[in-house]
Formats: sequence, C-alpha cells, structure tokens
Amino acid sequence: MGQKVNPIGYRTGVVIGWKSRWYAAKREFAELLFEDQEIRKFIKHHPKRTQYRSAGIDRIEVERTRDEVKVILFVARPGLIIGKKGQEVELLQEELQNLIGRRVNLKVEEIGRPELRAQLVAEDISQQLSKRASFRRTMKRAMEQTMDAGAKGIKIQLAGRLGGAEMARREKQISGSIPLSTIRADIDYGFTEAKTAQGHIGVQVWINRGLIGGDSSDGANAEAGKTSKKPKRAYKR
Repeated sequence: MGQKVNPIGYRTGVVIGWKSRWYAAKREFAELLFEDQEIRKFIKHHPKRTQYRSAGIDRIEVERTRDEVKVILFVARPGLIIGKKGQEVELLQEELQNLIGRRVNLKVEEIGRPELRAQLVAEDISQQLSKRASFRRTMKRAMEQTMDAGAKGIKIQLAGRLGGAEMARREKQISGSIPLSTIRADIDYGFTEAKTAQGHIGVQVWINRGLIGGDSSDGANAEAGKTSKKPKRAYKR
C-alpha cells in the first residue's frame, strides 16, 4: 500500500498540516479551490519572471479570511523573489490581486536546508537531466548531498527514455530507510518532469527526515527505567 499512496496525502490531516487553510460554503468551495491552484501555477510558472523557477520554491500555502487572502511562499533563495528593496514582492502582490480580484497579503519565508526538501531535490535533478547530464551520476550526487545534510533515508526513481534509449524504463536508487507506511515517519515527497530532447522524464523523490515529534525510544533511558533484578528469597521449610 505504501508504494501506491502519495506520502503527503497519506499524512495530511494526521501529522502534517493542510496547504490550504480556510472554510467555505459548499457552493463556493470549488471556485476557491480552483483559485488556490491558479495562484500556485501563476507563481511557479510566471510568464515574465523566469528567475522564480530557479528561486527554489518548495511549497505555497494559502490562508483565507473574510477580508484577504494570505499567500505564504517557502523559498530556498528568497532574494530572487523579494528583489531590490522589496519591489518584486509588491509587483507580484499586485499581479495576484488582479488575477483573483481579492486583496492579497504575500509573505516570503526562507528554507534552511533545501537538500532535505524532496520537491527541491527533484527539481534540481530535473534541471541536470535537461542539460543532458548522466542520470546515474545525477542521482548519486543528489543522494550523497541529502544524506550528508542529515536525512535518515532517500529514494529516487526516474521513468522515461533515460540516456536517450529507444525504450522507456525505470531506474530506482535507495539509501538509508524509507518507512512509507509508518504515519509517524516524516516522509517528504516531490515530483516533477524533466524536459529532454527525447521526451519527458518523470522524477520522483522520497526523503525520510526521521520521526515527527522525535524518537520516543531512547536506549539510555530505557535501560535506566528497568527494575533491578534482585535474587529470589529462599524460604526455609
């Protein structure tokens, strides 16, 4: 089952929060959901500012109140989004307001370790494949960087005409542990497509960042908590 289910959707609402946080009436729900998708597509694939694609946008969260729409960008390189003296952010905020016709409050937050974000790792692999880099070398380098950053495990799967081969196939590499069915495991998942001359190559990345809430089983404490074994009393008859 764990191989068939998206790890993010599997944990959303249980141990992972929702990417869109708002309530709406049944007749408005579909329209607002489509609006969220429009916002994400517009930012990730901006028609004029191509630097957004190299900014390392991990995810975009949306919160709604009665008065405004709050859009939070989690970015690896926020300088490319903010621009000089914050001018780029103001322009993007105005464009989003014109797009959806509501007041938008835009916030940009920096990501500390992009090597531990599955979506950013997948996009980095995709860029390397588009530049005709060797797929095996690219996978190996990405896995080494992620494990050096402190991940417990990583799995990368590529599917398509790898290396310009005539027939499409899949290549998979795993390092460390990836417990997909353990809900407490902090598994991050990312997917993108690399556009090559021979066709599109699908890139899937799973990263295990440990257990959510920390590891409850501590060996030292477990040993200390054990009751001492006393010799049994010998009763004389």
